[in-house]
Amino acid sequence: MSTAELIPLRVNDLKQYEYCPRIVFYNTVMPLDRKVTFKMQRGTEAEFQLDALEKRRSLRRYKLSEGERRFHVSLHSERLGLSGKMDLLIVSEQGYFPVDFKYTRGRPHRNHISQLAGYAVLVEEQYQTEVETGFIYLAPVGELVAIKITQELKKEVAERLAMIRDMVREELLPPPTPMRARCSECEFRNYCGDIF
Repeated sequence: MSTAELIPLRVNDLKQYEYCPRIVFYNTVMPLDRKVTFKMQRGTEAEFQLDALEKRRSLRRYKLSEGERRFHVSLHSERLGLSGKMDLLIVSEQGYFPVDFKYTRGRPHRNHISQLAGYAVLVEEQYQTEVETGFIYLAPVGELVAIKITQELKKEVAERLAMIRDMVREELLPPPTPMRARCSECEFRNYCGDIF
């Protein structure tokens, strides 16, 4: 398939697809009005707070304290048909390190890691480098969690993008997440009549 035929996707779609594929369906196939959830609002507020906080924070633990910090980095790949705006990119002698801010207290979830891997793939292409480690910053607890960006994770990015594009092309509503607790705060809850 040529790049001209690729359905454009966002890195956020990788995270949402892992969380519940229906979110991506509603955003791409059936764009709907969406309500702003508590987590979405808190995530935006945390990002503003972290801009100031992260500029002062030290990354000595990871030997990155001398690294240049680039906030709100826009990334795009014609080849992958993928784009996104990364919270923070650290550039140092040790390499390039994507950092994603999350408003969560627990360990990073699979969907967060999928999104970080998407950013890593874009950084690799845009800067002609290899990304081996990224970070997820857990805003409520001020913890920075290192994530190994393996070849397997990078391969999963390509596989998920293909799955999402198949879903969009076929316009078939995917099954919902089996974790119904996720549905309680979902901005698209009212559209899933088959489970509510």
